[in-house]
Formats: sequence, C-alpha cells, structure tokens
Amino acid sequence: MGGIAILAREMGFTVTGSDANVYPPMSTQLEGQGIILQQGFDPAPLDPAPDLVVIGNAMSRGNPSVEYVLERGLPYISGPQFLSDYILKDRWVLAVAGTHGKTTASSMVAWILEYAGLKPGFLIGGIPANFGISACLGDAPFFVVEADEYDTAFFDKRSKFVHYKPRTLILNNLEFDHADIFEDLNAIKKQFHHLVRIVPGNGLIIPPVDDPNLADVLNRGCWTPLEYFDVAGVEQPESNIWNARDITQDGGAFSVYWGDEHVGDVKWNLFGMHNVHNALAAVAAARHAGVIAHEAVAALNEFRSVKRRMEVRGVVNGVTVYDDFAHHPTAINLTLDGLRNRVGGAKIITILEPRSNTMRRGVHASTLAPSLEAADEVMFYAPADLGWDLREVLESLGDHGKLFDDIAEIVKYVAGEARPGDHVLVMSNGGFGGIHQKLLEALT
Repeated sequence: MGGIAILAREMGFTVTGSDANVYPPMSTQLEGQGIILQQGFDPAPLDPAPDLVVIGNAMSRGNPSVEYVLERGLPYISGPQFLSDYILKDRWVLAVAGTHGKTTASSMVAWILEYAGLKPGFLIGGIPANFGISACLGDAPFFVVEADEYDTAFFDKRSKFVHYKPRTLILNNLEFDHADIFEDLNAIKKQFHHLVRIVPGNGLIIPPVDDPNLADVLNRGCWTPLEYFDVAGVEQPESNIWNARDITQDGGAFSVYWGDEHVGDVKWNLFGMHNVHNALAAVAAARHAGVIAHEAVAALNEFRSVKRRMEVRGVVNGVTVYDDFAHHPTAINLTLDGLRNRVGGAKIITILEPRSNTMRRGVHASTLAPSLEAADEVMFYAPADLGWDLREVLESLGDHGKLFDDIAEIVKYVAGEARPGDHVLVMSNGGFGGIHQKLLEALT
C-alpha cells in the first residue's frame, strides 16, 4: 500500500493515508515523498470526501474508516485493482510470484532492466538498495511487480496477483503459507492455477526444475512457453533450462548457463543458494523483455540487495547485527545456511519473532526447530498473545534455545553474551520494537 501511494503521488494525485504502527523503512519513505500519514483509523481525514479511497487487504468490516466509506457511499477500490486500472493496463508486466524470494527476485529484475537503460516502473514489497525506493512509474512499456498470493481486500477474496495480468511470470517456489486465509496447500495451488491461466501465449513462465507443487499447478493447464532454472550446479543438456555452475560454497560467485551456453559470471556481496536461484530467474525474465543475457549477468554484479533482506544494520566491537525478513521455516533455513557458509565457524546468535499470521497460529511448529540448526544460539520472542506454546520447539533445540517475553531482556542477554567476531541475526516481518538499534546501542 505504501508503494501504491508513492505511484499515485507520482501520477499527480494528492495522497494521504491512514495506518497503524507504521515503521521504517516504509514510514520514512512515505515522509520523504510528501505523503501525509495518519496513525490510526479515525475517519476524520475522509472529510471532505476524497475522489477515491484505496483500501488495503489488512482492513476489515468494523474498522472505523471502512465503515465511514461504506455508510457514506464513497468511491473505493482495492490496491491491486487500482494498480491494474490506473498503471498496468498498457504495460508489459513482469511479475514475480512464489512463497519465498519475491522481493529480492523482483528487485533483481527491475535493476537489470534499469541497468540496460529500459527505465522500468516497479512496485516491490521492500526497498531495493539500487533504487532507494520501493515503487516508481518508470517509462513504458515495462513494469515489474512483486505478485503476492495473499487476498486482495475484504470485498475481493481473489489473490492479488490475478489483477496484474503478467506477460512475463516468474514462479519461484510454492509452499503452504498464509494459514489465516488458505485452508490448505491445494487452495493456494488453485490461485496459482488462476494466475497461470491469464498469462498469454506470447508470454513466458519461468519455474524451477524441481518444485513438485509448481509442477502440479502447471500440469493443471498451461498455455504459455516455459523456461526453467536450476541451481543444482550440474550440466543441463535441455535448451530451455537456465542453470548455475561453479557455485562457491556460500553462493557469492557462480557461472550462468543457458543450456550449455556460458553467458557470464556473477560475483556479488549476496550469499545463499536461494539468491543464486533468484538470479537465474531474473536473467530469464529480463531476457524475455529484450535484455541480452550477458548484460543481465553484468547487472547482477552491481546488484545491492534489498533493505531487511540480510541487511547489515551495524558492526559494534566486532559484532555484526543483521536484519532479515524471513518468517517461514524454509526461508529461515536458507538464510541461516547461507550465513553459515559465509562466516564458517563463527558464532551465530539468532533472534526470532514469530509474527506472521501463519507463524502465530503454530502451523510451522514441527519444522521450526530443524530450520534453525545452523545457529549456535536461538532466542524466541513470545508475546503474550501468541497463539501456541513455543516450549516444544525449545525442547527440540535443547540448550541452544531460549524463550523471552520482553525485548529489553533479549537485548540485555545478547549484549552480555556476544563477543568480537559473532553474528547476531534478527528475523521478523515487523518492526520488532526497534530491537536492531537497541542491540547496536547495547553492544557499544
């Protein structure tokens, strides 16, 4: 919604907004764009009546502003529908969908197109460091969008991504998530099938070689050419597979191949096999938009990642503090494995806030402990309203796991335990009470 507000402002609209508990980097980004933001949902800013109210999917019946809009018959629309009607209708849309990696992969695609001089528009659920902003109208025809499977609005329960009508579609992966709106994995597969059905025959769909859930989706019907990608690092004789070879242990360098053709080498500051995976998909998508492969690879060598995706928030007395958005066991595992391969035997202290709706319901209770095996110490923050008991996860972790119900106590503990050369990894999809800055100050 913050990105859509920025796009509307760039189009020349006067934009104001209401939200609760807005935190950086989005809050500071909106302020920088001159967008007036009200904390809370008092409907007073809706008088006098605006020309249009864009309602985000976090809003539901009973919200004071929502009730005000309905009672007075104000014109309203969902965020994805606004994007479709006002911005995407005449654009070549490159969309990135999947359970994990959407923000990073879409940032890579946008950067490759920018590097190639195509000046794309984009809407991304994070702030790519190469741009310093999460949304931009850009120049026609290309527009890159992070395509989320979450529902659209309280009045439109379709997944957001069906509004975007992509011509180029990356399908990164597919697992069960969003337990608050999807009954099971098949319900998510159905939405992905709806997405596949609207990609035109002159478009392109880019899935991984080895994701059985996406294979099931595509087997339900696909009317669009496919190009696959694979990070196994082995030769792929098929001509429609992008693959990586000569991958270093931490994923910080690798060679990109199109079938048996070597198209370039990547050496960057990112790490982890998941980012190699994202890179191959991004090269394929950019090539479909007209960027030659070796230029796309050259762009990746200058890619600077995304805020809150393994972002180094600071180094104090030899202790490195990271901020990461991971909140699903698969993403947690991939991130930790990448960090372990990067830092070797150095101590990794992980702090996890189970904040997502799925995590708060305990859906991942059985897979959470195994996803944290690469960490030396794990601290869980358990707020009073968490919907399940974390102690079973702690038992699986043994002496490596600790439970806290107070952020200040976590900071105090880490400040006493961390030593020069240690790495402190904070994982949350929210602001986490400003714990990152508190850690840096306590470590001083």
